[in-house]
Amino acid sequence: MVMIGATSGALTGVSSPILAVGLHKGESVPQELEGTAATKVLSNGDFSGKEGETALIYTPDGMATPRLLLVGLGERTSFTLEKLRRASATVAKRARKLKLNEVTFVLPMPEGAGVREAAEAAAEGGSLGLYRFDRYKTNAESRDLEAFTLLSDDERAAAAGAETGVKLAAATLLARDLANEPSNTATPEYLAERACEIAERYGMEATILDRAEIEAGGMVGLATVGRSARNEPRFIVLGHRKGTADAAPVVLVGKAVTFDSGGISIKPSAGMGDMKYDMSGGAAVLGAMEAVGALDLPLNVVALVPATENLPGGDAFKPGDVLTLHSGKTVEIVTTDAEGRLILADTLSYARRYEPEAAIDCATLTGACHVALGDHASGLMGNDDALIAEVRAASEASGERVWPLPLFEEYTEQIKGDTADLKNSGGRYGGALTAGAFLKEFADYPWAHLDIAGTAYNGKAKNSYTPKGASGAPARLLVEFLRARAEDRDG
Repeated sequence: MVMIGATSGALTGVSSPILAVGLHKGESVPQELEGTAATKVLSNGDFSGKEGETALIYTPDGMATPRLLLVGLGERTSFTLEKLRRASATVAKRARKLKLNEVTFVLPMPEGAGVREAAEAAAEGGSLGLYRFDRYKTNAESRDLEAFTLLSDDERAAAAGAETGVKLAAATLLARDLANEPSNTATPEYLAERACEIAERYGMEATILDRAEIEAGGMVGLATVGRSARNEPRFIVLGHRKGTADAAPVVLVGKAVTFDSGGISIKPSAGMGDMKYDMSGGAAVLGAMEAVGALDLPLNVVALVPATENLPGGDAFKPGDVLTLHSGKTVEIVTTDAEGRLILADTLSYARRYEPEAAIDCATLTGACHVALGDHASGLMGNDDALIAEVRAASEASGERVWPLPLFEEYTEQIKGDTADLKNSGGRYGGALTAGAFLKEFADYPWAHLDIAGTAYNGKAKNSYTPKGASGAPARLLVEFLRARAEDRDG
């Protein structure tokens, strides 16, 4: 990973191979750059400051750096921390494309933000923008940017912010790596091994249940979904215990279907390769725990990740089957391609033993949510208005957008079973909402659900720091939620 730090001093004295300076639309260059080639670029109309625009100037007059990069920040009044992340990613990627090993970026300041906050966002953007998953390419580019330095008048605050930003970015980077791995590598056992590495790195408690232990524990949904797969299911538990001994934990739950064929209700072959991403919720939760450990948050946090494959076979579960889940409720199987809610139902029921103060689950649960919100926001549902408001605030802070969706009683009526208490699909209409209503039946504590089917992975790059493939969402959202809770306790 690129080393991100901070420095201070005059622009003209920066001797970095490239100096990047952000300019807002319609504004002139900083006073130190007046009379240089940068002024001419603006006066000639070659650069306007439009968001994402860049202009590269070689050997600028009166400066120690051999290259000056102007970066458009857009309108000053609409410049946010999220746009700073994107600008920072643009700078990092442009420097790498030039095959340079170092870049210095003059830290822009969104209105109302402090230096530490701005540096945190810039470090996130720089780290995330440089991400690429090419470990299986025999001719992969080995050269990468080594140093990304933020230039600020308050070097100490900028350095502290950058350090935090790198740790936040690491959550997303790990989630991306896990989700981008092919399913013949990222098996349930593989995820369990990665979880144990996180636990060892940060002194967390780790418990991994194998198939026999899952069955003995009454997690029938997880055991049944994974029954026909040669790669056996795992139930992953990570515990970060840094809060007071008597404090109830926050529980994070992540769906990890490491490959979803649909089972007996098999999916069409077109696009089935993307079903390696059906474990993105679990990847995000493990990524969040990486950051929780690195930040040493003073909270009690438990991560629960049910991991399995969903494959057809002689021992596969079938439409029409009735299962008695961990909670004791019975479920009629309408389609085996609605398997994620079965393993989440068991997990939400298992979470009761912790008497959580709050629980958030995230899952690539329904194509219906993708249809409803596209790839720009995750669907947010839950049973507690205050918790939903907290998740929305964390969404704004992280830039990982969510949008609230209703859980009216009518959606629960749609999943009432004919031969069992519930059925695992409410039909075509309101599919994201009936899936949320199904999960609600298993959470008798403050609970929020994030349907990330549209945001977990992308067919093409979404912005300068979110590439094609796994996005890593909502790992940083989860961490921001936990950071806010920790700050409330300190306050």
